[in-house]
Amino acid sequence: QVQLVESGGGLVQAGGSLALSCVASGGTFSHYVLGWFRQAPGKEREFVAAISWNPTYADSVKGRFTVSRDDAKNMVYLQMNSLKPEDTAVYICAAGKSGGWGTANYDYWGQGTQVTVFT
Repeated sequence: QVQLVESGGGLVQAGGSLALSCVASGGTFSHYVLGWFRQAPGKEREFVAAISWNPTYADSVKGRFTVSRDDAKNMVYLQMNSLKPEDTAVYICAAGKSGGWGTANYDYWGQGTQVTVFT
């Protein structure tokens, strides 16, 4: 059973940056595709980025966000730059064997960390 714990959320002014981290335990980390999703109030959970060997991004964050992983530390990161108010959401780390854009492709989920972008 893989457990995921996110950290690094907070309040940031539009145009600023935040770095999120997610630490995993309980599994062979390198076997999983690692993803970041986000969920705003009243909205469905949406894909943000994922990484196996190479990263993939949602169009809405491409060029602004960078996902990376360190398998030796069981960590996955999300560097978020040029943040916009519409990026406000709970950001959730996920792990799965399939990866990709769909939530069904991920087997394990963290509790999430709140990111709030204000103007």
